Amino acid sequence: MSAADMEAPLCLPRRPLTRLPRAALPEGTIDTHFHVFRAGARLNTPRSYTPDIATITDWIEFSGSLGIARGVLVQPSVYGLDNRVLLEALAAYPDRLRGIVVIDPETAETEIERLDRLGVRGVRINTRNKGGLPLAAARTLAESIAPLGWSLQLQINPEQLPDIAATLSGIRLPIAIDHLGFIPLATETRSRHVDALRRLMDAADTYVKVTAPYRLTKDMNDQGFAEVGRALAATHAERLLWGSDWPHTELWDGMPDDAELIETMQAAIDDPAMAEKIFVRDAEALFFGR
Repeated sequence: MSAADMEAPLCLPRRPLTRLPRAALPEGTIDTHFHVFRAGARLNTPRSYTPDIATITDWIEFSGSLGIARGVLVQPSVYGLDNRVLLEALAAYPDRLRGIVVIDPETAETEIERLDRLGVRGVRINTRNKGGLPLAAARTLAESIAPLGWSLQLQINPEQLPDIAATLSGIRLPIAIDHLGFIPLATETRSRHVDALRRLMDAADTYVKVTAPYRLTKDMNDQGFAEVGRALAATHAERLLWGSDWPHTELWDGMPDDAELIETMQAAIDDPAMAEKIFVRDAEALFFGR
């Protein structure tokens, strides 16, 4: 094992699903953010973590138990530019899955078209993890993927939010921001970050994933996540996406309960029509429109 591998700690295993949420998910729910792994697949070096193996078969069982109809599989940083595990999953479930890949900005048009036929619908930029693409790659990628109607998925730091609009000005394709942009939930700064997300949704074809509250706070009783979700839904319900973030990578101290995570989201979005948009329709239009 290399020194770089030793610096990438093994994630906690996911918790088994022992109960269902108190209220069922809307019919047709789409999970817009999850990862899968395969034993023996080569891991990127350097990387930020070593995954506990959770396969596409595991997610199919998980999603079936919860009534999740379809999913958008996101390439994890630990595989770098090697999308084979993701593409194997898309090939196994072509009607149920779409994918977000990580590719070299100079990838040939013929390869991008091949990925499109396999069900890929976007490219991920990740400034938070080793092995991720930088924001500087966005403009070159956008020129290649815009004709196919793909999106750019951004995993960024909250400090980058105010500059995203200027950085990506002139890019004419949908953008999705992971995990509420990782904004801190502290009351004294929350409104400023919510306003930054709203400005992005106003200024461009930008979606925000209301996902992974445990990445924003250590206190799962913190009401900040629900309050942010409620505030954004009040003005931009058509631009919000839900995802499980299964199997919850990069956790070494405390693993969330998936039923509780869904209930947290349901508490924030308790209007049935609004829930239908966020759990189903917004993702359907963005990822399954063709």
